[in-house]
Amino acid sequence: MSYNRAMLKYAFFDHTADIGVEIFGRTKKQLFANAAEALFDVLIEKSGHKSKAVRRAKERLKIRTLDGMDLGDLLINFLRELLYLVTGAGWVVKDCTILECSNKRLVVQLLVEPFTNKVYSIKTEIKAVTYSGLSVTKNRIGWNARVIFDV
Repeated sequence: MSYNRAMLKYAFFDHTADIGVEIFGRTKKQLFANAAEALFDVLIEKSGHKSKAVRRAKERLKIRTLDGMDLGDLLINFLRELLYLVTGAGWVVKDCTILECSNKRLVVQLLVEPFTNKVYSIKTEIKAVTYSGLSVTKNRIGWNARVIFDV
């Protein structure tokens, strides 16, 4: 499938019984930020509204440092951590800033708020972020990754 990568952050592709996503970024940091956005696009739907003042009072900054054996492993660990924050810890990530990104280490600052049914709902349940079909490559215009979400 051909995409205009200069304009896209990510694109979904067909995968039997799962959801595949191809992620693009000019830099590794941008690639990881776009991967987070793709995960939440699949997972979360905003279902209501609440005053910003009330929400801001509940927001928290979290810093996460993640390690991986290589860039692909690091991407999977990052996406799994984000998935856990929603499904295991009950947080919705509102903003994701990549502070540091090497081939084996990632430092990310997350702005989160509690997951509440008044504001959010699960759009598609993601059971796992898998290594199946995983690829992370550098090309002439930046970075490209392919990830499969087990749904």
